[in-house]
Amino acid sequence: MNVPENLKFTKDHEWIRVEGDEAFIGVTDFAQGELGDIVFIEVETEGETLDREEVFGTIEAVKTVSDMFMPLSGEVLEFNEKLEDTPELINTDPYGDGWIIKVNVAEISEIEDLLTAEQYKGLL
Repeated sequence: MNVPENLKFTKDHEWIRVEGDEAFIGVTDFAQGELGDIVFIEVETEGETLDREEVFGTIEAVKTVSDMFMPLSGEVLEFNEKLEDTPELINTDPYGDGWIIKVNVAEISEIEDLLTAEQYKGLL
């Protein structure tokens, strides 16, 4: 299982990659493996400012639908439109082309509350 050292993680199996005051968010390799074949992603929060732990969208696999939670407070700037036609990118490249949203981080200090790769591996 792939757990990149340069990312932060949540107990809900989201990952976050911070670039300045913006961040990319997706679901982990472990999460996509547990969900199975991803068939649909719904994000209706683009343009909204959400608090940490709020639901930003849903991820639908063949057998289940799961909520996705904000790892940090911020404004949802962009939804990865590639996922509209090819949601399976989350299965094949969860940390690359399978990113789900880009956010403008409201409180950069919240990053300290997230899990490191080592801590996330310990959770699994």
